[in-house]
Amino acid sequence: MYLSIFFVNLATVLAVPGSYDQYCPIARGLDLLGDRWTLLVLRELSMSQQRFTDLRTQLPGIPPNVLSQRLKRLVDDGLVTVETLPPPAARSVYTLTERGREAVPILRALVRFGTPELEPATPEHPLRPHMVVASAFLAWFDEVEARRIEVAEHYDLVIDGLRQSIRSLRPALWRGPESPPAVTVEGPAWAFARLRQGSSLDDPPLVVTGPKAARSRLRRIYALT
Repeated sequence: MYLSIFFVNLATVLAVPGSYDQYCPIARGLDLLGDRWTLLVLRELSMSQQRFTDLRTQLPGIPPNVLSQRLKRLVDDGLVTVETLPPPAARSVYTLTERGREAVPILRALVRFGTPELEPATPEHPLRPHMVVASAFLAWFDEVEARRIEVAEHYDLVIDGLRQSIRSLRPALWRGPESPPAVTVEGPAWAFARLRQGSSLDDPPLVVTGPKAARSRLRRIYALT
């Protein structure tokens, strides 16, 4: 009897690999996103298209076969697609589909949930500028406040010498025409990360330039206390 129950349960597991087999949107969402490393792969692809070698570099510790499996499943599930860039690049890259981009709000919610669990950032922490923008700014965009303010402007963030721009109207990097930023914030990556750990824009070593009103709008739109 016990042996037959074991084989029935085993058959159920093998029939639907990685599935919770529940009629529940949370369970079904976890079927797609709940495997180890999957959300971190999506984290990288949410910032830009990536080669396989890029993903291996940005995800230290992931075995190559596991990365291959995760990418294959994401492609099969329609969250990721493979594109071949034209010459001279002539390489295959992974990029999020429209369906895959629907996971971005989940990633941003995890940023807000996980930030209080991090120890304070220091110069010794390896922080990438793109990651800092995503985790210290884009994940905290206040859509209600942005609509209330209704000012179209952008803000330059110069993180470890790399200039990136964010917008006042939506949580995305600004790659529009060259125009003067309303506010520029410059400093090391760890100081930007500390903005979510008790520091403010006025604390060194961050240097902020721009009119007081624009700085106030930046604080309000991106929930910088």
